[in-house]
Amino acid sequence: MPRPSARRDPGVESAAIAWVERSTGCRVAGGELLEEALTHRSLGSRNYERLEFLGDAVLSFVVAEMLYREFDGAAEGDLSRYRAALVSGETLGVIALEAGLGEHLRLGEGELKSGGFRRASILADALEAVIGAIYLELGLSAARSAIDRLLGSRLADLPAASELKDPKTRLQERLQARGLDLPRYEVTEVSGDPHEQRFTVRCEVDSLDLLADATGTSRRRAEQEAATRLLELMDGTRQ
Repeated sequence: MPRPSARRDPGVESAAIAWVERSTGCRVAGGELLEEALTHRSLGSRNYERLEFLGDAVLSFVVAEMLYREFDGAAEGDLSRYRAALVSGETLGVIALEAGLGEHLRLGEGELKSGGFRRASILADALEAVIGAIYLELGLSAARSAIDRLLGSRLADLPAASELKDPKTRLQERLQARGLDLPRYEVTEVSGDPHEQRFTVRCEVDSLDLLADATGTSRRRAEQEAATRLLELMDGTRQ
């Protein structure tokens, strides 16, 4: 993947416009709106965070609409699991990476050196910001079309809703079915700069004398990974 630049370049904007059209089917005008959507906070106060906020809401609404139409009669809980799977940071990060979004990000020198243009969390946030920019410039119909182009194939490949329960829920249900106490989660370490913190969490089930540690970019992600590892321990010991 070509390494993006922290500096402005005459060809950057035209390349970004071409990328948006190629990836989403939408022809945007560029200018400040697109520049903002592709600018990380490490480069200044005018960055993608506000557009990310808007794009997240548009994405959630459009995906909910897509699922409502696709899965006629599905229960609310199942639709919620489907939506969570489609709009998760992991899914969006993979989509953005495969589409080459990182090549067009504007990052501060620190993020460039640490490989921020490949980091899933940054890519996911920037993709939401691009969706927000498309919505503001071209309207909801264009945003809907872009989201369908980005996520449509994944909607068709969704597994059964029961397979999409998050690890914490699956662990809780498994313990409850056996009449055991619920797991305990404890943050054991927080490291890194304030804007790039990493959380280490311990998940423990006293009645089974099992525990698992995991690290993630948020407390929630670390808890989910710790629950996954504890489920694997239970499977390995047949508990």
